[in-house]
Amino acid sequence: MKKMIKMSLLAVAVTVSLAACQKEEAKAPVADKVELKTFEQQSAYAIGLSMGRYINTTLSRQQDLGVKLDNEMILNGVKDGLAKKAQMSDADIEKALKAYDQKINEAATKKAETDAKASLENGKKYLEENAKKQGVTVTQSGLQYEVLKMGTGEKPKATDEVRVHYLGTLTDGTKFDSSYDRKEPAEFPLDRVIPGWTEGVQLMPVGSKFKFTLPAALAYGEQGAGSIPPNSVLVFEVELLDIVKDQAKPAEAAPEAKK
Repeated sequence: MKKMIKMSLLAVAVTVSLAACQKEEAKAPVADKVELKTFEQQSAYAIGLSMGRYINTTLSRQQDLGVKLDNEMILNGVKDGLAKKAQMSDADIEKALKAYDQKINEAATKKAETDAKASLENGKKYLEENAKKQGVTVTQSGLQYEVLKMGTGEKPKATDEVRVHYLGTLTDGTKFDSSYDRKEPAEFPLDRVIPGWTEGVQLMPVGSKFKFTLPAALAYGEQGAGSIPPNSVLVFEVELLDIVKDQAKPAEAAPEAKK
């Protein structure tokens, strides 16, 4: 089990470093040439490079919080660790790392609060401007919608399950979800989704395509969700393909067959 844990930590470092650097690979500076002929050379360099990339990715995120560390000092610590030397006692190391964690957590909390406040203000302005656009209707709850295509089918109820295609973006156009990308419609009960969807999809006859703009209170609110920041206004384009009928229930007899 211990071997598995150690291997998984190395795998994480490699995976994170590869994922983080793939987009930057084209513009990355050319590294100094080193001998990579033997198994040992290749293995050692791969481990070192992966760990270096992992550290760089982690520290880059923390630098965004205003915490900047000296790369040369980090390398000195790595070299001393490999050489089994130390310029700090274990107690001092633990104290320094705890202080570092506390500073990072405090900075992250402060940034999250600042970002959430800014998101709330930006969302309010966006909703005000969007409500003025031709074709946009605002409901009593604050939901905004625009009819892109009006269908002629039945409208679902809150207790119905629906089949839809949809695209979800933030107000800056950043895509966070899309059934089109998955090439498969989504099915779900309307009473088990965010309030903006529950309300909005009930306005749509089957065959319709609407554009919904959801205030944060009708979406994921102050908490956010996944890649969706707190207090985010969300924009959805939704096609209502069908109201899903429960196939387990026996079909109702046709009128002429009833006694």
